[in-house]
Amino acid sequence: MQAKRRTPLIASRRRLLITIFLVAGIDSASKSLALATLSDNPVRLLGTFLQLHLVYNSGAAFSIATNRTTYLSAFGLAVATLILVRAWRMNNRAWITAAGLVVGGITGNLLDRIFRPPGALSGQVVDWIELPHWPTFNLADSSIVVGAVLVAILVMRNIPSESSTDGTSKGGDNE
Repeated sequence: MQAKRRTPLIASRRRLLITIFLVAGIDSASKSLALATLSDNPVRLLGTFLQLHLVYNSGAAFSIATNRTTYLSAFGLAVATLILVRAWRMNNRAWITAAGLVVGGITGNLLDRIFRPPGALSGQVVDWIELPHWPTFNLADSSIVVGAVLVAILVMRNIPSESSTDGTSKGGDNE
């Protein structure tokens, strides 16, 4: 008796959820490790080019919206929800990966905002990777950026996020 094959949509949804959980899990584990091992003094890995330095961020990148953590939490939750609603119908692996990277990164930072001091939806994000002339960041931030760059590449190459079961594209101009 043959095993039932997963439909492409179910496999795509599984890939999306696995990507989200992997990104959020690895980000959370890296932050726990940073909290346990990094102190006030940066650890130099490549001189002053790459350092590990523990920082607590109540805002977004580049110190945008500092002390507006509740608003950033609500915004992140809204964006992640919108992406998930759209991604739930995708079956293109690259688009699913991009969506999973962005939502996984948002989730990683939302977990900090929800569970870290000073309290629910106002917690500070743990950042720990430092490059010169750049804000200190974490793996969730990196995941969001990589996912966004992947989206830009897919859009520029006009790659549709969905294809029908007969192999034709949906959602793109293919004529």
